[in-house]
Amino acid sequence: MRWTPPGIRTLRTYRREWLLKDLIAGVVLSTLLVPQGMAYAELAGLPPITGLYTSVLCLLAYAVAGPSRVLVLGPDSSLGPMIAATILPLLAADGDSSRAIALASMLALMVGAITLLAGVARLGFVADLISKPTMIGYMNGLALTILIGQLPKLFGFSTDADGLIREVDAFVRAVAEGRTVAAAIAVGGGCILLILLLQRLMPKVPAVLVMVVLAITASVVLDLDEHGVKTVGRLPEGLPPFTVPHIGLADLGPLFVGALGIALVSLADTISNASAFAARTGQEVRGNDEMIAIGTANVAAGLFQGFPVSTSGSRTAVAERAGAKTQLTGVVGAALILLMLVLLPGLFRDLPQPALAAVVITASLSLADIAGTTRLWRQRKGECWLSIAALLGVALLGVLPGIAVAVGLSILNVFRRAWWPYSTVLGRVAGLEGYHDVRSHPAAQRLPGLVIFRFDGPLFFANAKSFRDEVLRYTHAEQSPRRVLIAAEPVTDVDTTAADILEELDAALQELGVGLVFAELKDPVRRKVERYGLARTFDARRFYPTVEAAVEAFRSDSGAEWGPGTPGDR
Repeated sequence: MRWTPPGIRTLRTYRREWLLKDLIAGVVLSTLLVPQGMAYAELAGLPPITGLYTSVLCLLAYAVAGPSRVLVLGPDSSLGPMIAATILPLLAADGDSSRAIALASMLALMVGAITLLAGVARLGFVADLISKPTMIGYMNGLALTILIGQLPKLFGFSTDADGLIREVDAFVRAVAEGRTVAAAIAVGGGCILLILLLQRLMPKVPAVLVMVVLAITASVVLDLDEHGVKTVGRLPEGLPPFTVPHIGLADLGPLFVGALGIALVSLADTISNASAFAARTGQEVRGNDEMIAIGTANVAAGLFQGFPVSTSGSRTAVAERAGAKTQLTGVVGAALILLMLVLLPGLFRDLPQPALAAVVITASLSLADIAGTTRLWRQRKGECWLSIAALLGVALLGVLPGIAVAVGLSILNVFRRAWWPYSTVLGRVAGLEGYHDVRSHPAAQRLPGLVIFRFDGPLFFANAKSFRDEVLRYTHAEQSPRRVLIAAEPVTDVDTTAADILEELDAALQELGVGLVFAELKDPVRRKVERYGLARTFDARRFYPTVEAAVEAFRSDSGAEWGPGTPGDR
């Protein structure tokens, strides 16, 4: 069956009543895309015009290849520092802008190639490598990094410092030396206050657009450039040029490392945003198709002097609130940006640079999730510490090492849970069917001589010895142990190391005169045990279909009656 781009499929089923809504939403969206595009380009260490080129191409590409009807792609505040961290070390001391653009464009092509290949190979699960707590910490660290990095621009000067600590030191020194520009502080602070107030009090009003109009008006009326406030200046006129970036072979390695991190964050952001907005509209999320679409958008941006892109929850929400129905909204937004570049390239020449810093700073505040961090502290302090560690990784090591720290912490957290799964002894609770955790039910009844032990995880090389030690500990706590019953329903796997440990455990228990039996062991796991050759040690009589059956067998053999739990279980 021939593959048809999602945008073409949407066009074939397009309804006439959607047109006006898409047009209006596209106009509203474009008012946000222009200032944010320029601001995020500067955040990435690139000329403002590249942000507009990037916005145009990724919107057009996603309109053709994107499966989501309302998702909006573009330059993103979360990717800006990662792009800068990748390309700035490769620039010469003079910071040649043309080389910076070439590096950023090649970075976009690499991100596009990675995500395209991942989508074709159906590797959408890769985006799950970052857990929610570590993603919260990473975004908090990113927000802090962005905020500190924009402070010099907000105060009317610039620094060459790199890294959060050095940036803070350079900023404090510059302020102490009197390099601040009072007019720039007034403009930047006023723009931040205006955006935050409008977003809170009048959420349907395009706060960034209002701020931009007022900032340009103030710049013209008050001659802010005469008071030391830098402005954007006239943008290059015309359409974005098709350009194949030329870079040296030595640059490919560092760019590829950066591209991997950017692709991972972009995919996680895209799939989470797609899921959130699909839930509202009743659409089905196709993670691999989203990966192909975002890869296509990055390739398109990279071929027209753009840089890596991702989805934006805030811009998508704006388009949705404005009534967007299909990808035509993005096409309208891209067309309006192109018209501005052709007909009105000087429209934003008087926009103060501190106003762009205000756009970035308010965006960084939206990245931070303080409420999520405090919720983690209340609900699970261990995961909160993981979140804080991810934050420190970004803040102290840098943005790209920070993403490696975030992924590493997520993987280690998974391994930690498998390494030390929960284990307990079970007993009978009056009024409740089945057998229950004696820690949750201290008054649970026990059968004298029987230890019912539950281990909530797979048995493998890392936790098999702790499993053995826990069983022996509970056995020694029993006054006259006769049998250990493993409630094995949660045991989803047994590897070869664990199989050897089971034999050692059985031998140790036999020396104590204690038998070892299993209940509710899954058939695939039992077949593995047999394949490892343990059938000679654990014959069929040691396996019971249910815990109840194993308990009744013990009562029949021993004549034991139910009694209270022992202090060793609590």
